[in-house]
Amino acid sequence: MYFNEHTVIYHQGKFQPAAQAGVNLYGQTLHYGYGVFEGIRSYDTDKGVHIFKGKAHYERLLRSCELLRIPFGYSVTELLDLSHALLEKNKLKSAYLRPLIHCPPNMGLSIPKSSELTIAAWEWGALLGDKLLRLHISDFCRPHPRSTQVEAKACGHYINSTLALHDAQEKGFDNALLLDHEGYLAESTGSNLFFEKDGILFTPERGNILPGITRATVIALCEEMHIPVKEGQYGVEEILQADSAFLCGTAAEVIGVSSVDDYLFPKPWESTLGKKIQTAYQHLVLAKPYNSTLAS
Repeated sequence: MYFNEHTVIYHQGKFQPAAQAGVNLYGQTLHYGYGVFEGIRSYDTDKGVHIFKGKAHYERLLRSCELLRIPFGYSVTELLDLSHALLEKNKLKSAYLRPLIHCPPNMGLSIPKSSELTIAAWEWGALLGDKLLRLHISDFCRPHPRSTQVEAKACGHYINSTLALHDAQEKGFDNALLLDHEGYLAESTGSNLFFEKDGILFTPERGNILPGITRATVIALCEEMHIPVKEGQYGVEEILQADSAFLCGTAAEVIGVSSVDDYLFPKPWESTLGKKIQTAYQHLVLAKPYNSTLAS
């Protein structure tokens, strides 16, 4: 699904066949999840291949390294150049890029003294598909902000997401909606949450969430389109009285939500603020102008 005998990755300082690449079985990332990564999309636009928000993603990657005290020697410019070269070598235009910073052998719990970079790329559709999602309020909560660096996109954090997603799907839902340690709305398993009420969009504030690049893009689009957005702490009861909701993330893009547990959102998706944002976002990533009549 992700690679074949022709796929090239950047690994251990050079471009090489993915099928021949290997990692050390004693690596700290493999044993303890001590690593960081990003998910980035490129799009085939009328102006050529465009890595969307590449600079912002790689700045966050470096920030994740800083938060987890992982030494890393690449600059944002170098990472972007390597990413463009990787797309060219694999003849990819619309693709998903996965840069991963992983740590060398270390069976102790000490901070790593070095790290290695791997960048892979493959064709990948929208992670959550294109149908409206049925969410389940999970029994799992987001990690406590004093238990780890919650704003780092760390490998080990996604055990939490995996368990919550599996639990929701076992119960017949598409995805999970996690609360924070105080019981306020946080995020989905790999996407940020927005919900609409009386012409206003609400989204959980920073502090207990991973503040997504797409989340920031949505907020910027709302400003351009004169859609009011409020960030704060919101209880479950507030989304269960909302008009509509959607999730957003690099892999998921912008995807609507039909229900949370037994609550069906009353507003038809085609008339929601989320649908307007979804349309504007697709125009933005493809470098196409979007009509000002989208604004409300």
